[in-house]
Amino acid sequence: MNLVMVTGNRHKFLETLEIARSMGIRLIQKPFEIREVRGTLEEIARDKAEKAFAAVGRPVICDDSGFFVDALNGFPGEFSAFVFGKIGVSGILKLMKGVADRGAEFRCAACYYDGGRFVVKPGVVRGTIPEEARGSRGFGYDPIFVPEGHTRTFAEDFGYKMKVSHRRRAFQALFEELSKKFHKEQG
Repeated sequence: MNLVMVTGNRHKFLETLEIARSMGIRLIQKPFEIREVRGTLEEIARDKAEKAFAAVGRPVICDDSGFFVDALNGFPGEFSAFVFGKIGVSGILKLMKGVADRGAEFRCAACYYDGGRFVVKPGVVRGTIPEEARGSRGFGYDPIFVPEGHTRTFAEDFGYKMKVSHRRRAFQALFEELSKKFHKEQG
């Protein structure tokens, strides 16, 4: 199966490519800038996929992801990329200074659209925010996220991230469903 992933984020593409390869799926990146609507991760992913399909003219996959901090009422949430660009990891750590509740989660909505049907799969990974950024691998908020049951941040243990991330969970579920659909149509 061949799929087009519409994203300008090379890190997201490479992470998703690894997941696709492990499932025997060929993935092609199509950078495409899409003005995002405001809404839930699923609503944003659906809108991106619909706009991308109109531009590309063939089935596409995309996602929307966010970093949700419990003590900040889910902030930055759906605005994670914007907030990262403005205040970065250090800004989140400043907001969390002296805060006892360090819970957070990464969420992802992976979406497929073929012009007639959407398939959207969520992925979530819970964890905590350490007192300081640690590690140099990964991207975005990875240096300040320690997944549950682990002691190192995603940026310290990128290999572990690739096994348990929100994106892994969402795209693995999406690819499994698409593979079933593909095999059903072929047989």
